[in-house]
Amino acid sequence: MEELGRRSPEEILAAEKHPVIVILDDVRSMHNVGAIFRTCDAFAVSALYLCGYTPAPPHRDIHKTALGATDTVQWKNFTTTMDAVAAAREAGYKVLAVEQAHNSIMLDKLKWEHEKIALVFGNEVTGVNEEVLKAADRCIEIPQWGAKHSLNISVSVGVVLWEMVRNNP
Repeated sequence: MEELGRRSPEEILAAEKHPVIVILDDVRSMHNVGAIFRTCDAFAVSALYLCGYTPAPPHRDIHKTALGATDTVQWKNFTTTMDAVAAAREAGYKVLAVEQAHNSIMLDKLKWEHEKIALVFGNEVTGVNEEVLKAADRCIEIPQWGAKHSLNISVSVGVVLWEMVRNNP
């Protein structure tokens, strides 16, 4: 790691972050949660909120895919996703649900000016909870052209974060 010039977990935690919170709404897979921790670390998000029955560290299955990112990403547990949405709003974040929904904005059409954004990603089977969808400021959707119109949640998090930060380093 020294040869790669990697920063320590303490340096990473203290470093400037993108003004993005990732909110997981009842995500059930520990492997997905671990992969999302790694992705949040890679894109330097401000925080990861784990809601409802989303598993939280410490757990070996999360650590197996997180590869240490549970030590470099600020994270917090919330009893409900609505509690996490309220906390994000209180901190000045606009809430965007990532979901295929009526009037959603395609991700490639989203104009992000580096304002504070909380992104809600839903359950692997049922998506973002209906109450949360109604509470969101808007929905964004990842364009897709294949026969399957869904992606694994950990892939979705990576696609959305990349699209948001690539023009806002």
